[in-house]
Amino acid sequence: MRLEILNDGYGRGTKLLFALIRLFSRHPVPDAAKLVFYRPDFYGARAKAFTHEAMRGPSGWSVGDRELMAAYVSKVNGSAFCVAAHTATASLAYQDESAVAAALADLDSAPIGEPLRATLRMLSKLTRDGEVGAGDMRDVLAAGASPRQVEDALAVCAAFDITARLADAFGFEPLTPEGFEAGAKYLLKRGYR
Repeated sequence: MRLEILNDGYGRGTKLLFALIRLFSRHPVPDAAKLVFYRPDFYGARAKAFTHEAMRGPSGWSVGDRELMAAYVSKVNGSAFCVAAHTATASLAYQDESAVAAALADLDSAPIGEPLRATLRMLSKLTRDGEVGAGDMRDVLAAGASPRQVEDALAVCAAFDITARLADAFGFEPLTPEGFEAGAKYLLKRGYR
């Protein structure tokens, strides 16, 4: 169910900003952006800061790796909007659409490193089951991920478990492929601020 608040729940300044974004980008403002502008004191400002740190802060994972994690967690959550948005961003970050598609289609045969593969397996289990155990963490560490990389991956997972659920709860409208590509370019240039 789409909540109308995403269409008109803003002050004049924010509406003007959205009009300018639409004018210059030639694409509608994505619902994910609209959500963080609605009640920024309650959710938006904190969500942007947390997500930006998880996705663009210092990490042993590349930006492409973290965007793939976001797409993978979103796939497990069944969030079409988030899968499309972060698939586009990961593809652009890696400059390799086929590797991203392969990872999302069949993790076991995807052309990615073992630390990332094991981490995506762990994030999938955490997202699907709501828990992981010491054995799951040992598997990720044995595959070559560092403890800090595990922490960073868990932050990505938390950010996109929340975002994917909000996308479904608010009925985020999908963008055109060109709209997702424009969003990916923006995210790679500016991050999640």
